[in-house]
Amino acid sequence: MADTGATPDASAPATGADRSAKGGDKAVRTAAPEGKLSPKDRRKRIADRVLAEGQVSIEDLVQELGVSQMTVHRDLDSLEHQGWLRKVRGGATAAPNALFESNARWRGNEQVAAKEAICAAALAIAEPGQAVIIDDSSTALPLARSLASRGAYTVITNSLQVINELAEEPDIRVIALGGEYHAAFNAFLGMSTADIARSFRADVAFLSTSAVDNGHCYHQAQENVLVKRALMAAARRRVLLVDHSKFGRQALYELAPLADFDLVISDERLPQEERDALQSLGVRYELAAEGAHRT
Repeated sequence: MADTGATPDASAPATGADRSAKGGDKAVRTAAPEGKLSPKDRRKRIADRVLAEGQVSIEDLVQELGVSQMTVHRDLDSLEHQGWLRKVRGGATAAPNALFESNARWRGNEQVAAKEAICAAALAIAEPGQAVIIDDSSTALPLARSLASRGAYTVITNSLQVINELAEEPDIRVIALGGEYHAAFNAFLGMSTADIARSFRADVAFLSTSAVDNGHCYHQAQENVLVKRALMAAARRRVLLVDHSKFGRQALYELAPLADFDLVISDERLPQEERDALQSLGVRYELAAEGAHRT
């Protein structure tokens, strides 16, 4: 099944704006006449640019789209409400902060090598025949993609992307946790999803988090925390998959102490002070080497 990860008004592709083919040159864009793009197409074009470049200025959007600053502000307000970007002074950004979790598409392009190494290490834990929980994190996605080559599994997940990745795999039984769909996370979240998750009992849960600070995990979205806690409660063994960039970050809602996980898997770029902190807390951890291959 093809990936149906949502984009804002995804029925229309981004238009205009050819990028320069010469290395490092900034994209050259031509302004669209006022009213040429529908609000739906205009907002998709803005979201695509922010997610591709990381940030964009209101002045550039006014020039590119040929609309007023007020129109751009309204578009950014709408996209921020949907979780596609965060408004900042003079523009918008896809980068996370303590209150805002970056969009699933943005996260999927961050720390790719580290995430693949972490999931290669995690794959050794998932034994064929087990019931495995995989949350909606981009960190755990390479693990989901690798399971089909390992044998038969039952996979319980709230991630639409994981559902789509595994739906046509004959040896994988997929149990999809329903509830309210959140496009920014490409996942089902909230109280109803958490209630469904608690009705299962799995062998192992693989989860990630937005931030790790002072021995605890944090996340920016309360509805996401509700589901992750329910997934933790539904598993006999809990494994946290978290790359080095998440350590020392801050987010609003506490998910759990690191000690609540049976194992924490990070990558070899984890700073020594963070390794020492894990050891002092008695947290069992493993560091995965990028480029290492496991069978």
